[in-house]
Amino acid sequence: METPLREEILSRIRELKAAEFENVAEMLFQYQKLNNPLYAYYLDLLGEKPIRPFLPVSLFKSHVIQSGEWKPATFFESSGTTGQIPSRLPVRDMSLYLENAKNCFHKYYGNPAEYCFLALLPNYLERGNSSLVAMTDHFIHISKYEQSGFFLDEYSRLHDTLDLCISKGYKTILLGVSYALLDFAEQYPMKLGDTIVMETGGMKGRRKELTKAELHHQLKKAFHVDTIHAEYGMTELFSQAYAQGNAIFAPGPTMRVIATEPNDPFCLVPSGKTGVLNIIDLANVDTMAFIQTEDLGRVYEDGRFEVIGRLDAAELRGCNLMVNG
Repeated sequence: METPLREEILSRIRELKAAEFENVAEMLFQYQKLNNPLYAYYLDLLGEKPIRPFLPVSLFKSHVIQSGEWKPATFFESSGTTGQIPSRLPVRDMSLYLENAKNCFHKYYGNPAEYCFLALLPNYLERGNSSLVAMTDHFIHISKYEQSGFFLDEYSRLHDTLDLCISKGYKTILLGVSYALLDFAEQYPMKLGDTIVMETGGMKGRRKELTKAELHHQLKKAFHVDTIHAEYGMTELFSQAYAQGNAIFAPGPTMRVIATEPNDPFCLVPSGKTGVLNIIDLANVDTMAFIQTEDLGRVYEDGRFEVIGRLDAAELRGCNLMVNG
C-alpha cells in the first residue's frame, strides 16, 4: 500500500543532498514508528530516549521486519556458518536496491559500467539469495566488458581473464570473499598492475581467521599491489560503504554510522573512540532504517568508520529487550 509520506521519502532519497540527510532520517523515523509494528513495540518498551533507538540486527533472524503492508518480491538471506540461523530481509522493490547500490559505488569509483567485474563469491553463489550477488550481478550486466562475470572455482580461467584485462588496459575490479581471494592468491600469484582488488570480508569457516591487516598483507604480496580495497555491506542493509586501501570505510550517500557505548546503546562515544556501530540506512524505507549491528568499531569526524571486531551477544546491553523474549 502506497502512502504520500513514503513517496515523499523516496523522492527525497533519489535527490538526496548531504545537508538533507538528517531531515530525511527524521521523516523516515516517523514513518517507521507508525508503519513498522515491531519497531513501534520496541519503542514502546524503551520509552523516551535521548537518541533514536536502533533495532538490534539479531531480530532479523526471528522476525520478518517490514514497514507498511506489502508482499515481498523476494528475500535476501545471510550466509553465516553451518548451524547458524540466517538473517532475512524482505525486499519490496529490487530496482530500489540495485539503483541505490549503484549510487553507493558511483560515489567513490564512478560509473560501474566502466569497469570489468571479475567476482569470486563461491559460497554466496551457492546460496542464490545473497544481496551481494544481486549487486555484483547487476554490475556485471551493466558493465561494457564481456569478460565480466562470476568465477566459482575456475581459478585458471580467472587468471587468464585477468591477464587479458591487464594486457588490454581495462579498468578491472577483482571482487571476492576473503577466503576465495586467498585461495586464488596462493595458487595463482600474479602482478595485477592497476587492477582493484576488493575484498568483501568473511572466511565463512573455510580458513583460519585473519586480522584485516594480515589479510591485506598477504593479498598485496601475492598480487603485487599497493592497496587492497574493501566493501562493507550487510544482508539487512540496502546501502554499502567502501574502503579504498586503508580499511577505513566511507559510507554511501544514504548511509551514516554512529558509535555507542557497548553497555549503553543510548550514549554516543566521541569520534575516534571504540563503540558499537549503529547504522542509519535511508534506503531501507520498507524495512528498518535504524539498525544496531554487532560490529565493534570507530567512527571519525568526517563520517568514515573502521570495523575492529565483533561483539559477543552477551556483551550487548540495553538493546536486547526483545531478543530473548
